[in-house]
Amino acid sequence: MDFIPLDYATLRLIWWLLLGVLLIGFAVMDGFDLGVGTLLPFVARTDAERRIVVNTIGPVWEGNQVWLILGGGAIFAAFPPLYAVSFSGFYLAMFLILFALILRPVGFKFRGKVENTRWKQTWDWALFIGGAVPALIFGVAVGNVLLGVPFHFTPELRPVYTGGFFALLTPFALLAGLVSVSLLVAHGAAMLVIKTDGPIANRAARYGSVAALAGALLFVGAGVWIATGIDGFRIESVVDGGLPSNPLHKQVITAPGAWMDNYQTMPWTMLAPLLGIAGALASAWLLRMRFGMSAFIASGVSIASVILTVGFAIFPFLLPSSSMPSAGLTLWDASSSRMTLWIMLLATIVFLPLVLAYTSWVYRVLRGKVTDASVADTPNAY
Repeated sequence: MDFIPLDYATLRLIWWLLLGVLLIGFAVMDGFDLGVGTLLPFVARTDAERRIVVNTIGPVWEGNQVWLILGGGAIFAAFPPLYAVSFSGFYLAMFLILFALILRPVGFKFRGKVENTRWKQTWDWALFIGGAVPALIFGVAVGNVLLGVPFHFTPELRPVYTGGFFALLTPFALLAGLVSVSLLVAHGAAMLVIKTDGPIANRAARYGSVAALAGALLFVGAGVWIATGIDGFRIESVVDGGLPSNPLHKQVITAPGAWMDNYQTMPWTMLAPLLGIAGALASAWLLRMRFGMSAFIASGVSIASVILTVGFAIFPFLLPSSSMPSAGLTLWDASSSRMTLWIMLLATIVFLPLVLAYTSWVYRVLRGKVTDASVADTPNAY
């Protein structure tokens, strides 16, 4: 007797949605950490100001990074072929991201160990790298997903990646990277307006409003490019979401504008790109007006909507293949077994609310402005 109440296709769709939730959670929660790190050398001009900026994210960045771990774990457990292809194909890019992310805790811990201006400036720029590089490369990765990644499968379903690191740095992928950097800088600026006062908040608002406006314009430009200048992928064969996973059991073609198909058949999905643009423009205006929390919500909506825009465009693809289109991975043919997805869903129902509750409690405890006096009075401050 089958004790799993959900069919295979439904479980696959649920995990596609959960993966999107985890990616959005990472981009929104850890995104402002990356944005603050990118802004550090520009909004803080004295050592006291830089300590304030560092301590706006120092107590929370580790908890925010949990979303990245959850996302990677979900890919590994729910969509193993996606994990195998992406983490091996993007190996050097992943290594660069990890190297940059490692600089962040090292920079937090080391910058105050020696009372030397050059020493502290070195670690401040390390924190900048730890913010800007992951923000750029995550966007470049999304751009390459839209372009298709050069990989194929052997008859034994062994994935073979045929690209290289520098081949990922195409003009469109770099444009996607700039969209990511712009929106995350605006998000980080909004957090600085919330958590700081005076010159730091004023500079953050000024830089953030420009970044948000740039993000909106770049996002529109990327959308036009996708619609008119990039071949999308389209499944031509009948798809049965209840069959065992095998990415070679389908026919896929490439066609100009194919990534717009879902927006034509499901017009309601147009809300995602519209909210992405509106959220960024609203964030730019709200930052100018120094409405920090409202700007933070608007930039978060924009980031989430940009991710949804990509997800809706490529659905049901997870990772298209540019060298062998029929080998592209979709949620219907690249998932774990039905039993695995069900057990993971039960675990998620239990533990995800705990993560959300703990995160909410942490932010409630740490609410309030970070000032020069509060940093000086806190023995554990960076």
